[in-house]
Amino acid sequence: MPALTTYTTQVHPDWVDYNGHLRDAFYLLIFSYATDALMDTLGLDSENREASGHSLFTLELHLNYLHEVKRGADVEVHTQLIAHDAKRLHLYHSLHLVGEERELAGNEQMLLHVDLAGPHSAPFTEATLEKLAAISAEQADLARPALLGRVIGLPPSQAKKAPIKP
Repeated sequence: MPALTTYTTQVHPDWVDYNGHLRDAFYLLIFSYATDALMDTLGLDSENREASGHSLFTLELHLNYLHEVKRGADVEVHTQLIAHDAKRLHLYHSLHLVGEERELAGNEQMLLHVDLAGPHSAPFTEATLEKLAAISAEQADLARPALLGRVIGLPPSQAKKAPIKP
């Protein structure tokens, strides 16, 4: 199974900047909708949240802009499950023009399953773990995304550190 196609949309006119390109914030909006769709796939939808009092929270994310996306473009998000444990989910979203392979942007996320009454972390249900295991097995042959685990920073030989003032 390839990465899941979790979200498809057209780039709306009010999502673009003065250059006619998708604004940086709207890349994350598109990826956020893809995360919502993945939650639905895993049975962590709004009905489940109301019944269980559990949801997913984003702990960390990295967003890489690779190619411009213009107004009116039809785009889709492919989602790859990188890893999971009893409470966390590590995933990678990639943005593409519909039907094309070239990655326009990448978004790595770490999510935590949370009991909203605390709030505090909570283990996934067996049903959710089974769905995660099935997706993991189906995606086992996918290559790791090239941008996975990147760290932001300048090469040490080029970096000039700004003084930190208290």
